[in-house]
Amino acid sequence: MDREIDRRIGAAAAVMRSMYRSVVVKKELSRKAKLSIYQSIYAPTLTYGHELWVMTKRVRSRIQAAEMSFLRRVAGRSLRDRVRSSVTREELGVELLLLHIERGQLRWLGHLFRMPPGRLPGEVFRACPTGKRPWGRPRTCWRDYVFRLAWERLGIPPEELEEVAREREVWASLLRLLPPRSGSG
Repeated sequence: MDREIDRRIGAAAAVMRSMYRSVVVKKELSRKAKLSIYQSIYAPTLTYGHELWVMTKRVRSRIQAAEMSFLRRVAGRSLRDRVRSSVTREELGVELLLLHIERGQLRWLGHLFRMPPGRLPGEVFRACPTGKRPWGRPRTCWRDYVFRLAWERLGIPPEELEEVAREREVWASLLRLLPPRSGSG
């Protein structure tokens, strides 16, 4: 999974390099235009396939660093200016990308719970793999991660999660109201 996230960060960096002189630091282009490019090109490139990522602290930090690299340049700042990321994000009116990722992961969980039997993604989600695991601490599997995410962010215990997620309107309204994490930004 780390290789996939490295690939996404690399692809986003390539997008930024290709647009750097022509878009990102161009004085003639408005902030609104630069932010629409961020929303339509950079962020989707960075977060492609994010629904199945297990977000460790390291991954969260790297995603946030890649996001802020672009946003700081749009705002005309550098790291040397020592301005907090939350201030830059608030000034630009941009939602935290990690919040977008968590919302997408929980949205996908809802789809999996509502998926009819026989659909491959649902079957893989419900499967219990057998066999030996490698030595050391077990890797966090996506299912455990997303159940913990729903418990921490929505306050829904794992036992009630499927019941709540099956109600599409209720689930969608919970995701719309998902607040940012405290201390992030």
